[in-house]
Amino acid sequence: MLLHSHLHLNVQFLPPHSSFPSFPSSKFATVPFPTQIRTISSSSSSSTHRFRRIRNSVTNDKLNESENNKKPLQQTVNRPYPFHEIEPKWQRFWDQHRTFRTPDDDLDTSKPKYYILDMFPYPSGAGLHVGHPLGYTATDILARFKRMQGYNVLHPMGWDAFGLPAEQYAINTGTHPKLTTVTNINRFTSQLKSLGFSYDWDREISTIEPEYYKWTQWIFLQLLKRGLAYQAEVPVNWCPALGTVLANEEVIDGVSERGGHPVVRKPMRQWMLKITAYADRLLEDLDELDWPESVEDYIDVASRKSDLERTELQKEKTGVFTGCYAKNPANGEAIPIWVADYVLGSYGTGAIMAVPAHDSRDYEFALKYDIPIHWVVTPDDKSISESGKAFPGEGIIVNSSNTLMGLDINGLGSKEAALKVIDWAEKSGNGKRKVNYKLRDWLFARQRYWGEPIPVIFLDDSGETVPLDETELPLILPELDDFSPTGTGEPPLAKAVSWVKTTDKLSGRPATRETNTMPQWAGSCWYYLRFMDPNNSKELVDKAKERYWGPVDVYVGGAEHAVLHLLYARFWHKVLFDIGVVSTKEPFQCVINQGIILGEVQYMACRDKDGNLISADSTNMLNEHNLERISEEKVTKSGDSFVLKENPEIRLVARAHKMSKSRGNVVNPDDVVSEYGADSLRLYEMFMGPLRDSKTWSTSGIEGVHRFLGRTWRLIVGLPLSDGTYNDRTVSVDKEPTIEQLRCLHKCIAKVTEEIEGTRFNTGISAMMEFLNAAYKWDNHPKSVVEAFVLLLSPYAPHMAEELWSRLGHTKSLAYEPFPKANPVYLKDSTIVLPVQINGKTRGTIQVEETCTEEDAFALASTDEKLSKYLDGQSVKKRIYVPGKILNVVLDRKNIKVSDYLGGNLVKGQQPSKMVIVDQIHSRGMGIAVMVTNLAQY
Repeated sequence: MLLHSHLHLNVQFLPPHSSFPSFPSSKFATVPFPTQIRTISSSSSSSTHRFRRIRNSVTNDKLNESENNKKPLQQTVNRPYPFHEIEPKWQRFWDQHRTFRTPDDDLDTSKPKYYILDMFPYPSGAGLHVGHPLGYTATDILARFKRMQGYNVLHPMGWDAFGLPAEQYAINTGTHPKLTTVTNINRFTSQLKSLGFSYDWDREISTIEPEYYKWTQWIFLQLLKRGLAYQAEVPVNWCPALGTVLANEEVIDGVSERGGHPVVRKPMRQWMLKITAYADRLLEDLDELDWPESVEDYIDVASRKSDLERTELQKEKTGVFTGCYAKNPANGEAIPIWVADYVLGSYGTGAIMAVPAHDSRDYEFALKYDIPIHWVVTPDDKSISESGKAFPGEGIIVNSSNTLMGLDINGLGSKEAALKVIDWAEKSGNGKRKVNYKLRDWLFARQRYWGEPIPVIFLDDSGETVPLDETELPLILPELDDFSPTGTGEPPLAKAVSWVKTTDKLSGRPATRETNTMPQWAGSCWYYLRFMDPNNSKELVDKAKERYWGPVDVYVGGAEHAVLHLLYARFWHKVLFDIGVVSTKEPFQCVINQGIILGEVQYMACRDKDGNLISADSTNMLNEHNLERISEEKVTKSGDSFVLKENPEIRLVARAHKMSKSRGNVVNPDDVVSEYGADSLRLYEMFMGPLRDSKTWSTSGIEGVHRFLGRTWRLIVGLPLSDGTYNDRTVSVDKEPTIEQLRCLHKCIAKVTEEIEGTRFNTGISAMMEFLNAAYKWDNHPKSVVEAFVLLLSPYAPHMAEELWSRLGHTKSLAYEPFPKANPVYLKDSTIVLPVQINGKTRGTIQVEETCTEEDAFALASTDEKLSKYLDGQSVKKRIYVPGKILNVVLDRKNIKVSDYLGGNLVKGQQPSKMVIVDQIHSRGMGIAVMVTNLAQY
């Protein structure tokens, strides 16, 4: 075990269900808690040991330095509950006892399984912001919930650790990417553990470890064997000044992001993966999956765009007339052939039939070079040639008839006309029917150092490509001191001369290694399989384990990965299915894209050119005016708008933006945990709104859920003692709960269960808040009811729940306790509306149980706001109670007020001129008339 702190502990390893000692609350030494406690299974492979040894060696010096500089914990007063003591205590307990370890070889496969997976992160130097835990908290709630329902749960975490940012940092600072990456992983791990996520850290993997990327290289060899990996000359972004190939995201407006140097398109030898060979299956198999509609919407929009639209839409188009013509088979006309920069060679055959009237790019090109524009589609059977723009939509065909060629499609709709032209082309021998996908083969090579080496060599004498034998894997990335570009177009790996120059083991001929590396996507294409069997050195994944765990039941991540990552992972999975490595056609059964968390609302005031404040609604050109940030305390709401408190006439701009350093709106989860606790952060992120929606961060919002947890603590534990500590036990009582308490509890159980299963976590929290409000009105709190509520709370706020469970007298973690089940008996609404009469006249109703006694019914009537005014201070002669039907209260005649009988409508001093029958009281079938001759006597 590695303890990354000055706090030394003697740890006894216990199985997940083992007993734990009773920890008295608020009696802990206030020492800095270790940012990381690592436990290593005795069965862990050398891969796991090696990764953690590297991590330890990288961080020892930094940790020693940070420990010496740490300030002592400041004592904080007025906390709603002692989360600062509870949360480190239970994080330490889970780590030491490996509470969430999923058994491997000794797994009971007779139980149902639940594989819940986060899209594993790239460990950047910035660490987490509060947007990251949104999806992680959701998956953790599901994982904890399913464990308590008796499932074997696989809930792992790892690192997508190769990539461009670490290499760029290495180039700028000379720091090896591995050192940077491992340091970042340590920070991420510390932050994730501080939030109490129930990951099985024994299964932690990283794509940068040779024991992992050995199998990434193995998959590449299988693709190569089946003709799905090939080399081709493709255009890349070449920067002569930097001497390197740049990724698309590194090129802005035709110049390099770094340095602003001109970038040109240059053909280079690249590795490609033939994903197009699986296009049909990738499309057809989507029907069997539970994937979000927002992926579907993107696919629908993207399918309407060609590669040209997606990559070249904003580019100014240039071209040259070749002097050659092609013959249009439909009308025999000569079509001029132009070479244009906006046409991609990889699109179709590399040549396309331009339709300038009905494609925006072709229209711009035709106008620029004065090429004739022929209109053949109109939305209303009328000419639109004077509109000044292309019409790309569907409509009615015009100007499209040639009797000599036997083709007339005038008057047809676009889709019907297209089918008729295809039939004509096949029958006339001018063409044939074919389905073209806009999907392109995957450009797989990168001219980078920090990536998986590609396991092939090239024979020096012939240039022949030779794949490495599988026994030679992993091909380990060589160490380099200089990561800068070569300047010649060769990748940085070309500098590792002793590594590059090799010999073909089979023939003994001299050879050169491939110096391109795999893209970052490679390692993330199959990591979900390795989590099933992370320490297997003999095969990618054990078949029996894959059959049990596959496919992933729920896969949660950002929408930014909804297309490329899922597309590539599905492609690789289908290849592995074809060669018998996996047993399922698809890797992920259900995909959920969580929304993003925007920064807090920012208020901006507008000033005109003279510096005077102007209202935001007085101009539509806000960008022409200066915007000034206004602090929240100077802002008030007026109707649907926000205005200045000191001048309500000035309407402000109120906007929330995606969190970024440049906007200064990033919220660090470490700060939130320090002030409110991890449980409050978890609870708030789930309470903000539906998981899939984007939401705006609000500090006042987290204060609300923090108060809810404080109320929960006080209800169960009680108020603090005079010294600020709390009782070691709870204030619950060993007493049978009432029907009302059981009904309240089981309605909460039913709602929370339903909402977790439907990933509607915010409404599940609302149900627990309603229960707490009701429980505060009870005279006592039966232990059985309190225990059930603590179990309901535990997936959301696990630290507090564990502490309360311990204080309730339990000696095992609640992580594997059965999740409460709602009893249908208590879900039925058995209350009735009971009419209440006063002296025979109905004065109101009360809500009672069907089994309500006369005493309880009268007590409820006496406290009812409407009925009490008739009963207060009155002498009751008798009560007539028919269960479930009516309560009739007969008052003593001596105490009857006339104003009661006249409903209080009598004007003071009014003297009626005749006898009035005021009321009639029905009692046991006898009619009694009360007659008044002179009201003044009352």
